[in-house]
Amino acid sequence: MKPTHALVDIGNVLLSFQFEPALHRLIPSDATDGEERIAQLISRKDDFESGLIPEEKFITWASERLGFTGSHDEFRAAWNSIFTPIESMWSSIRKLKEQGLTLILFSNTNAIHAPFLLKEYDIFPLFDHHIFSHVVGAIKPHSAIFEHAIKTYDLDPAKTLYLDDMPENITAGKDFGFLCHQYSHQDHQAYLGWLNEVL
Repeated sequence: MKPTHALVDIGNVLLSFQFEPALHRLIPSDATDGEERIAQLISRKDDFESGLIPEEKFITWASERLGFTGSHDEFRAAWNSIFTPIESMWSSIRKLKEQGLTLILFSNTNAIHAPFLLKEYDIFPLFDHHIFSHVVGAIKPHSAIFEHAIKTYDLDPAKTLYLDDMPENITAGKDFGFLCHQYSHQDHQAYLGWLNEVL
C-alpha cells in the first residue's frame, strides 16, 4: 500500500534546537547558578507543552526563576531563538508534498513556539494540518495524542509515515501501526534509504 499521509515531528527533524544558550542570555550576568535556573524551566516544559500552564503565567514564572526583568515580548524573542533549520529534511518534505502525500505536523510544542514557527519558516506552509500537544492537551508518547491524530484526520496508520527523533515516541507510533522512522539529522542517508523502501 502506498503511503497517503505523513506525520512529521518538528524538533530535531525539521529544526534543531538548543534551549540553554538562549536562556542563559536572560539570566543576570552575576548569577552563579545559571544551570540550575535553566533546569527548573526545562522541568516544567512538559506541563507547558501539555497546555497545563497558560502562556502568560508560564512567562511570568519562568522570568522569576531566571531573574529576568525584561518584558514578556523580550522573553518570547529569546524563547523563540533556539531553532536552526535542518535543510536536508526540508528538501525531502518538498518531495513528499510533490508526490501528493498529506503532510501533518505532529509535535510536542507550546503556545509561544507554535505560532512563531508557522509564521517564521517557509517550510511550514507546505503542511496541510498540524497537531500540537498544547492544543490537544497531551504530549507524545501518550496515546491520547496519537488517537487524536487518527480520529481527526481519519488516518490509516498502515498508510501513514511517522518521523520523530525520540525513541519512546517511535515505539508508541509502532504500537499504533504507523510506518515509523527514528530520524537523526546526523544520518540523513539512513532516512532516505528507509523512505525509498516504504514508498
